[in-house]
Amino acid sequence: MTTYGDDTTMRQILTISGDIWAVVGLSDNPERAAYRVAEKLRRIGKRIVPVHPRAETVHGERGYASLGEIPFPVDVVDVFVNSALAGSIADEAVAIGAKAVWFQLDVVDEAAYDRTREAGLLMVMDRSPGREISRLGLG
Repeated sequence: MTTYGDDTTMRQILTISGDIWAVVGLSDNPERAAYRVAEKLRRIGKRIVPVHPRAETVHGERGYASLGEIPFPVDVVDVFVNSALAGSIADEAVAIGAKAVWFQLDVVDEAAYDRTREAGLLMVMDRSPGREISRLGLG
């Protein structure tokens, strides 16, 4: 199994890359993994910005239909969409000036991983920040 993000990179994204996380695919459905991970990120002090075609308000934060609609800087883009769509979202993250991109479990696009890193962003793929927060002792 290939690892797309070492402990140092994950710790850096979770602790010093910034506190504004756009969560792509986040809806107000508490049964979805994105909802639970967003809750966990909030508990460690991250501001969550929902990005979903329905632009729903989630966890008290206004949602946006796309990354490009967010009217303020975003530090990390957390991606909860299928792998076929993830690469274009990584490219949008680069375009908006994010510092890092995190593809969730089972979201894999090796070309997007390479492009994102070549653009100078931190990148983690096929990992859950919710699990890594606990495993790394961050919350």
